[in-house]
Amino acid sequence: MEFELVADGLEFPEGPIAMNDGSVILTEIKGRRLTRVKPDGTKELVVDTGGGPNGAAVGPDGAIYITNNGGSFEWLDTGGLTIPGPTPPSHTGGMIQRFDLKTGALTTVYDSCDGKRLIGPNDLVFDKAGGMWFTDHGCSTPEGKKYGAVYYAKVDGSHISRQRDHLISPNGVGLSPDEAVVYVADTSLGRLWAFDVASVGVLGPPDGFAPGRVICNLPGYQLLDSLAVEADGRVCVATIINGGITAFALDGTTEHFAVPDLVVTNICFGGDDMMTAWVTASSTGKLFKARWPRPGLKLNFNA
Repeated sequence: MEFELVADGLEFPEGPIAMNDGSVILTEIKGRRLTRVKPDGTKELVVDTGGGPNGAAVGPDGAIYITNNGGSFEWLDTGGLTIPGPTPPSHTGGMIQRFDLKTGALTTVYDSCDGKRLIGPNDLVFDKAGGMWFTDHGCSTPEGKKYGAVYYAKVDGSHISRQRDHLISPNGVGLSPDEAVVYVADTSLGRLWAFDVASVGVLGPPDGFAPGRVICNLPGYQLLDSLAVEADGRVCVATIINGGITAFALDGTTEHFAVPDLVVTNICFGGDDMMTAWVTASSTGKLFKARWPRPGLKLNFNA
């Protein structure tokens, strides 16, 4: 597969959104902002978010919702590559933000659930009902790891619920085409989880001791980041160390598409036929574009 360089000079890009005008709005986690990349590769600031904007998606009201980790990484320069490091002592938690594209207003919708502060919100996806599934990646501490979780929330700030807790490092999140399954990529485990949806915003009880069903564990040392779902149900997960996109079929088989970056963090689909893929290559600060072999799943809301 050939990847075309669209833009470089980005400060750890993530969370790409394929916009209706042909541009891509993405997060720059290190840069602490949303940026619009136009089809000709020029960049313009959308909004300074502060913290660490991780994932982004268009909601049912046309606004952009942002999973902001609150600045949960120190940044390391390793051989010219930008690598996320440990959580700084200044980190107090993250939040869900809403950015109104029409008015330019940036607000915080959630920063806690049941009195417990969100740690490091990471990625999100909207269901047909207009609610968001999102992951909290947790964070590191000098004593060890703060575990992550999977949440469901309404955009008007009226409801947030923790649907799975005590997960190692939940990252990318997506929905099956029929919205009966929530997929979550666990970074440290190199594992793609499947959680069955019992009703809108509610996961069914786990079967036995496992929190969900395992689609696949990648062999060796490979890390998983954010994801997008194809129209046929395959789950495309950005892959770190073995830099690229790994497409998971539901029978657990995989195919890997190499991208020239050690730390590939996300993919989104767009275009008239949903076969244009945009990929964030984060350690080198680049956005790539490619023709995907199959169409991606069209998201419920676009702008």
